[in-house]
This record gives sequence, C-alpha cells and structure tokens, in this order.
Amino acid sequence: MTARASAKTQQPRLLTAVIDAFQQPDIRQKLLFTIAMLVIFRFVAHVPVPNVNPAELRRIFETNAILGFLNIFSGGALQNMSVAALGVYPYITASIIMQVMVPVVPRLQALSREGEMGRRQIQIYTHWLTVPLAAVQGYAQLTIVQQAGGVTGVGLTGDRLLPTAATILSMTAGTMFLVWLGELITRHGIGNGISLIIFAGIVAGFPTLVGQQVLGGVGIFGLVFLLVMVAVMILSIVFFQEAQRRIPVQYARSLFRGGRMYRQVGQTHIPLRVNSAGMIPLIFAFSIVIFPSYLGQYLEVAEAGFLSEMGTWLRRAFDPSNFPYWAFSFILVVIFTFFYTTVIFQQQNLAENLQRQGGFIPGIRPGRPTGEYLTRVITRITWAGALFLGIIAVLPFMATWVSDVQALQISSASLIIIVGVVLDTMRQLEAQLLMRQYEGFIH
Repeated sequence: MTARASAKTQQPRLLTAVIDAFQQPDIRQKLLFTIAMLVIFRFVAHVPVPNVNPAELRRIFETNAILGFLNIFSGGALQNMSVAALGVYPYITASIIMQVMVPVVPRLQALSREGEMGRRQIQIYTHWLTVPLAAVQGYAQLTIVQQAGGVTGVGLTGDRLLPTAATILSMTAGTMFLVWLGELITRHGIGNGISLIIFAGIVAGFPTLVGQQVLGGVGIFGLVFLLVMVAVMILSIVFFQEAQRRIPVQYARSLFRGGRMYRQVGQTHIPLRVNSAGMIPLIFAFSIVIFPSYLGQYLEVAEAGFLSEMGTWLRRAFDPSNFPYWAFSFILVVIFTFFYTTVIFQQQNLAENLQRQGGFIPGIRPGRPTGEYLTRVITRITWAGALFLGIIAVLPFMATWVSDVQALQISSASLIIIVGVVLDTMRQLEAQLLMRQYEGFIH
C-alpha cells in the first residue's frame, strides 16, 4: 500500500494534470475542439494557389534566406504557396496599428473606454484593416516568388490582372479564415486562438528545418552546441516572461458595526512584468527589418540602372546572414519594446483606477504622484525586458558567428513565441482545473 502511494506521488505532475483535464467532459471537449481547429489549419496550409511550380518553389526557399525565414512562421504554407501562405500576420500587423492608433484618435480612445461593446467595435475595425494589408502583402510575396521562378502569370496589367486578383483574393480569404479559426478557438477552446495558430505553424515547420539544417552535416559538436543554445534560450525566455516587480497596494474601507465606524486596510500588489510587451516587439521588428530586403529583391529587376543597383545593395545588406540585418533588428526590438509597453501602460490607467477604487501605494500620494512613480518603475524594469528581447533576437546570429554552425540561424522569435504560447495556454488550462479543485501545471 505504501509503495503504491509513493509511486503515485512520484507520478509527473504534468502528466497527472493532463489526465485530470481529459477526465473532465467540458475541458476535454475544449481541448479536442482546439486540436480539431489546428488540424483544419494544417489541411488548409497545403491547398496551393494556381500556377505554382512545386519543385522550383523548394529550390527557392532553400536558397532565399528572407523567404526561408518567413516560411518558418507560416509552417510551410508559404513554401507551398498555399491559400494560407500569409498566415495571420496581416491581422497581427492590423492589431498593432489599431493599438497604436487608440491613444491618438479620439474616436478610438472613446470606444476603448466603453467596455466590451467598444472593444468589439475596435475588433471590427481591425478585421477591416486586415483585408487591405493582406492583399498588399500577398501581391508583394507573389511578385518576389515570381522573380525567382516559383510562380507565373503575376501582374496587374493585361491578361494577368484577373488571375492575379483571384490569387490575391484567395490568399486574403485564407488569412481571414485563419483569423476566424483563431477566434473560434479563443471562444470555444483553450488558449488564445491567434497565438495558437502561429504556434502550430512554427512547430509544423521545425521538423523540416531540423532535417535540412541540423542533420545536413553539422556534426556532433554542432548538434550538441545547438541543443545547449536552445535550452539556454528557453530557460532565459521562461525566466524573463515570468519575472515581475510587485508594487504593494493598500485598500482602505469603512465598516459600521454597533453604531461605530471601523476602518479596515487590506493589502495586495500590482504585478508589473519585466517583459510586459511579450512577443509583439519581435514580430513587429522582424516585420519591418525584412522590408528593406523585400524592397531590394523587387527593385533588383528594375530597368533603371540605379534602382537595380540600390536593390542589390539592399538585398545584400539586409540579408539575414549579414551583421546589419541583426544590428537593425536589435535596435528595433529595443525601441518597439519601450513603445509598446508605454502604449499598453497608458491604456491601463493604473493610477486613476487605484484612486477611484480607494487604493494607494504606501509612501506615495494618490493621483498624479502615483502615476509618475509607476511610470518610473515600468521604465526601469522595461530596460531589462527590452535588452533581453534584443539579445534573444540576435543570439542565433552571435552563436553562428562564434561557432560557424549555420543551423543556429533558427529564429529566436519563434522560440519566444512557442514558450509564450505554451505558458499562456498552461495558465488557462490550470485555471480551468483549479476551478474544479484539481492541481494545475504551474502551482
């Protein structure tokens, strides 16, 4: 009896939590629904657009670093020139643009303060903005792939107009379909649906990446070094994702008992995360840093000599295997971390909400002094988060430069997205289990 109890206590907590989750009918239904939606996404990722040369596409994506980088995030859908080749990244870009515009545009700022109805209206605007962004990005990708010989018949003039418009429309519809799947997962499944779509695409592309690069002659040393670097990056990401500065907060309230007034003080804290921006700065920074090389490949075939030379210079300078690309990436990640953190922090109105609810930080006067204090704290800890994200972004390049193992050009952005999505999904699943008095993953 004792041996059985001891074996049971030694059973892995993660496995126990998974078993407990599947034993609950409602949680099991949510998990199976999430898995089913991700399977549908993977099927859609293999539906190609017309006029595709599969063999030539494989060659292009093996030799073109920019397209290979984008293909990782699409889970191979871009290499297949699938209707889902754009993934949900036009929607991510639209969401970032809307978040930046909310504090600037009075109408959007007013909507953000109207609660759930206002947020739904902003979400509708985000969906509408996604459509033109997806169309522009789709045409740019088709043009670049056509220049390399992967597709034919792309153009906006003559007989090419209608087939090109149909292809762009298909890719845009594929993006909106994935957004719809993601929102279904958020509503009826477990975790954030959009993040899980990105997660599934990255994970689906890893086996091919490992097969082509890691097993392509890097040797035992290279393989071991790669595994150690990935392990260090994952541990660092988890540490900084969970790190937070707790600001003590006290709430005072008055109670009437026996004809007398008593004043009670309760204490809690505000958790300010070191990396409160999450993975958004990485996605936004890499989206921008890829643009010069995109533009260079487009201009390289121009008839004007100076445009062609400029295109060649841009393509070479901002190639992912060169130093300027990663230096620019580091700077952009740091800048966008501060920018995005500031935007999110201002939208929360912590000082105003504290004062309205009767809360105060010990030693700090309510109102404006509290806001200034919180701003100073969030600025100091954001330096750590920004430098961490910047280092994580360029760590694969530095490791490759030191070890000369080209397989280390695995995007660290993909790792931080994977770790962030896993942690967020585990928290949500844990919350579902704890409501039913089961032990979760984290606590």
